[in-house]
Amino acid sequence: MNIKIFNFGALRATCAVLWEKGPAAFVVDPCFYEDREKEQLYDFFKQQALVPSAILLTHTHFDHTHGVQALSDDFGGLPVYFAAAEQPVIDSLDRQCAFLGLRVPSFNVPARYVEDGMEIAFGDLKAEVIATPGHTPGGVCYLFRDAKILMSGDTLFAGTIGRTDLGHGDYDVLMESILNKLMTLDGDIEVYPGHGDSTSIGVERSSNPFLEPFNEPLEEFDGNE
Repeated sequence: MNIKIFNFGALRATCAVLWEKGPAAFVVDPCFYEDREKEQLYDFFKQQALVPSAILLTHTHFDHTHGVQALSDDFGGLPVYFAAAEQPVIDSLDRQCAFLGLRVPSFNVPARYVEDGMEIAFGDLKAEVIATPGHTPGGVCYLFRDAKILMSGDTLFAGTIGRTDLGHGDYDVLMESILNKLMTLDGDIEVYPGHGDSTSIGVERSSNPFLEPFNEPLEEFDGNE
């Protein structure tokens, strides 16, 4: 599998294009904000002879979704996959963007709701949905199991974890998602977060400072030690 990472917007969020032989491609979190960023992404499609087949959203915060409407519209109404539990986050986009003086992402798109364990397939492309709420109520990761690639959104980062103080987060739920859903994956799976550098499950399992206190199985940790 091929992957191309872009970093767009003021917060340099990750937008990923994944494809096998082409022309079909998945676009994860199309977050381009400025016209030059959109042109950069579209030029890449042309250079690689790719045609986006679907948009996969890890979550719906503004910094990950500014390009969703344009990308869907420009390619004939691309389906947009995200969890139904993200609706409160979508409903608050105007408040999120007003704080920073940004335009509000539109979500008048062909929505396709995802659930844990669901497989999204287009031709030779297959992505497995892993529900990882905590950063947002409907946060998900996308696992490309054969390619050993995980798009982790804002759930897991290199050396840290997602924030839970942005209005819809829950720290305990996030930790449960990371420990029970992600840390059980193969250590050689490459992790591409929603911001910053890539990492691997093995590296985070052994050295992420936010996970080290929980090396014991959850059922053996009573929270008072």
